[in-house]
Amino acid sequence: MIRVILTDIEGTTSSISFVHDVLFPYASEHLPMYIRDNYRIMPAVAEQLARVAEASGTDPKDIDGLIEVLQGWMSEDRKDGALKALQGMVWEQGYRSGELKGHLYRDAADYLQRWHDRGLRLFVYSSGSVKAQKLIFGHSNEGDFTGFFSGYFDTEVGGKKDAQSYHNILAELGVHAGTVLFLSDVEAELEAAEAAGLKTAWLVRDGELPETGRFVARDFAEVDALLRKR
Repeated sequence: MIRVILTDIEGTTSSISFVHDVLFPYASEHLPMYIRDNYRIMPAVAEQLARVAEASGTDPKDIDGLIEVLQGWMSEDRKDGALKALQGMVWEQGYRSGELKGHLYRDAADYLQRWHDRGLRLFVYSSGSVKAQKLIFGHSNEGDFTGFFSGYFDTEVGGKKDAQSYHNILAELGVHAGTVLFLSDVEAELEAAEAAGLKTAWLVRDGELPETGRFVARDFAEVDALLRKR
């Protein structure tokens, strides 16, 4: 029986276009000024810049150089922890000012609440930082959904296409793999989760449905139908 739902964000609970057409451009536009305004007064910003300097070989005192590195990483969609942390800080500023509003599919909002109310434990696993995850769900177009989740995971537990990452999550949750359903729109992530023993559902919201032996759903209503069968 499924007792835990672990969900991806981009393409699963939220549209891919929101991340790529709203969040990333916002960070690219506002990150330089945010860093220049805060690196002397916010230890958290200075700490992440030190990580960027170490990873890139850039002089840690060269703020313009570090900003250039970060802009390059953003254009590459690099999954770097320091970059994700700094993006999260910029997005937090945008969410709190009202410039940003997180996107949540209506069906996702509906069934996340239903599953929570039925006693299922809900967790998020995304390549975005935990801070960024909480911001999307805390300032969404459907309201504040952070209260429905029991926890969040990012790439600190490992890459999403690596089976060991899901073993790490299971160890932290302390549950049997067969009681966890992982939702994602990326087949390679589902394969990694299945290698760790998790059940999976492939969200394909647009386009033709793939020919596959795994469970495929158009939306969370179809995922719920699977849950009821189990």
